[in-house]
Amino acid sequence: MDAKTNARNLRQCFGRFATGVTVVTYQTTEGVRGATLNSFTSVSLDPPLVLVSLSRTTRISAAIDQLPFAINVLRADQMDVAMHFAGRPQSGSAIAWDATSGDDPPSLSEAIAVFRCKPWQRYDGGDHVLQVGEVTSSLTREGAPLLFSDGRFTGIGLPMLDGPMVLSLDNPPLPGWIGAAHRLQQHTEAG
Repeated sequence: MDAKTNARNLRQCFGRFATGVTVVTYQTTEGVRGATLNSFTSVSLDPPLVLVSLSRTTRISAAIDQLPFAINVLRADQMDVAMHFAGRPQSGSAIAWDATSGDDPPSLSEAIAVFRCKPWQRYDGGDHVLQVGEVTSSLTREGAPLLFSDGRFTGIGLPMLDGPMVLSLDNPPLPGWIGAAHRLQQHTEAG
């Protein structure tokens, strides 16, 4: 295989990993800026750190090296917001902003999670820069996340209520009969 084929295969393999969709926002002297990203991960709780991967060729890569920024996790019905900050604004879409004060970066008022950050450290990531931010504040709102997988936007679908036990990271396991009851309810509602 040549390098181009390998790169295409690698991109397809990366795409098989479903990710959430975020918009990273920041304030410049020219106004509020942002970019849609799906390369985001938590790094540490103490200190509170998160990481975004930024293409070296983008404006945001240079901008948030020195500026506070917000990572906004989009809600499942915010594909228009994702497209807007990906450089493909949709007609009729409106961006709603949270009120900011002091050095707080701008954030989206309808995002289901917001991490306000100050730059902490940058690392070389090949054709990308790995920007680590220290979380200065965070908030959550109700809603399901917008996902990106196999080159398209998607949602989480139905919860997995199959198997002998339903596992949760925060609560004790639920008995398997709950999954069976859920499937029975789904069949009943379907007619």
